[in-house]
Amino acid sequence: MKSNPVVHFEIYVQDMTRAKAFYEAMLDTRLEQMPNPTPEVEMDMWFFPMDKETGMNSYGAGGMLVKMEGFTPGGGGTLVYFGCDDCGVQAARAAASGGSVAQEKTAIGEHGFCALAKDTEGNLIGFHSMQ
Repeated sequence: MKSNPVVHFEIYVQDMTRAKAFYEAMLDTRLEQMPNPTPEVEMDMWFFPMDKETGMNSYGAGGMLVKMEGFTPGGGGTLVYFGCDDCGVQAARAAASGGSVAQEKTAIGEHGFCALAKDTEGNLIGFHSMQ
């Protein structure tokens, strides 16, 4: 394998306005709406910043918030980690933006630090930093 095999992720939401505001505030970024590629299925999708040519961001896989019938947010078997300069900052922003901290910034040895939070939709998300 030549590169990271993860190429895309989706975070399912029930209230797109609330979820979009949460992620934009917590990550200090702007999401961009994607036109619905399948008009027969009602979808509302907002991309995290990425290179439109490659579909990747500077850290790796591209991803988006998705509101679509049949897909619900909440705890599950997949955990998305966002790379950041200081994961404690993003965890605090998560709490200040309507989410909650599930695990404070924790040292993981030579691999840096991680923290966990719940977003406004009930999804568990992670943050990773080297400091």
